[in-house]
Amino acid sequence: MAVFEYQALARSGKKVKGIIDADTPVAARRKLRDQDLFPTGLKESFGSQRRAVAQTSSGEAAREIRFDHISTRELAMATRQLSVLLEAGMPLAEALSATVKQTARRALQNVLFDVRDRVNEGVPLAEALAAHPRVFTPLYVNMVRAGEASGTLENVMARLVDILEHQARMRSKVISTLAYPIFMLAFSLGIISFLVLVIVPRITALFERRGQELPGLTKALIATTDFVGAYWYLLIGAVLAIYFGWRYWVSRPQGRLDWDRFRLTVPLFGAIHLKLICGRFARILSTMLESGLTMMNALDVVTTIIQNRYVEEAMKDVKAGVRRGRNLAIPMEETGIFPPLLIQMIELGQRSGQMESLLKKAADTYDEDVHMTVDTLVSLMEPIIIVVMGFFIGLLVLSILLPILNMSTSIGAA
Repeated sequence: MAVFEYQALARSGKKVKGIIDADTPVAARRKLRDQDLFPTGLKESFGSQRRAVAQTSSGEAAREIRFDHISTRELAMATRQLSVLLEAGMPLAEALSATVKQTARRALQNVLFDVRDRVNEGVPLAEALAAHPRVFTPLYVNMVRAGEASGTLENVMARLVDILEHQARMRSKVISTLAYPIFMLAFSLGIISFLVLVIVPRITALFERRGQELPGLTKALIATTDFVGAYWYLLIGAVLAIYFGWRYWVSRPQGRLDWDRFRLTVPLFGAIHLKLICGRFARILSTMLESGLTMMNALDVVTTIIQNRYVEEAMKDVKAGVRRGRNLAIPMEETGIFPPLLIQMIELGQRSGQMESLLKKAADTYDEDVHMTVDTLVSLMEPIIIVVMGFFIGLLVLSILLPILNMSTSIGAA
């Protein structure tokens, strides 16, 4: 079944547009007229967005839809709608169709249309979702696969909603927390750049035309502004070269491994990064175990969402140890990466049989710790930015006042 984008007129004369699914354009126009809509434009949406790629091992062509970025919050809303419909007893295909109608984002509608079509063709939901890896993460797909296997898909979807909403809240909090200091920093750099490149050269030019001997601080400032004004393109080129060189380095396996190891050793920020990893690890592992996955399968999924190559390499040894029958806490401790709190929680959970609940408590602890640390850093950044800005502006003012004071002294002496 194809999907069409339409523009139409309602009986009231209002122009409307949207998406409708039908076998043919004629059928699409008929469905629109049945809804008291008179189409003025109709085009097949998937005709330009769906493209065949390499054949899979089963001989079926994998399909992919080009789309704009879909946020975690939008995906969480769609997942919640689908979860509610499934809990109400609605069949999966009908629930997907209803979710499409309730979704406002056109890109997500296209993806859900394709998922529904695949489900109607007999493809399991997890495999239909896996066809869109840029929307549905391995965590999402594997949790749905576990839900389908255990017959608890609606419960798994509810857990997915919790995870997605938690990720969206974390991202929103970090952005809102850092917005003000970033604005202050950009504003400060703008003021200093304006003074150095525009105001200072005009004022110092007056002293030079009078043939007055300038203090060393003023000469240094003039030399700096002259260099920046004459070679600004070289400075920008050097910054871009460093950036693209870094991008090339981290795109290589060994470079990425070294960079991720370095990120964990940076004072203060490395500790925050490790806590984020531990919080994500504990929360996702708990959810996967609650969804019915075995420990090995859960660890395979968790490894894909760590987002640190150095820790991912260490997890290979952890999984090898668990595969040999060792308790999870022992190989994790041997890596020397994970903090004692997480290891102790896992060890206690294995002894008491409450692994899932203790992992959730560990995740909440790390998340709260990260929030408090970030808030403290932001509160410290504001006065630091003000002090640094005041220092540089003070140097600028002093470099201008010193020649004026010298001029006044020479006039008074005369």
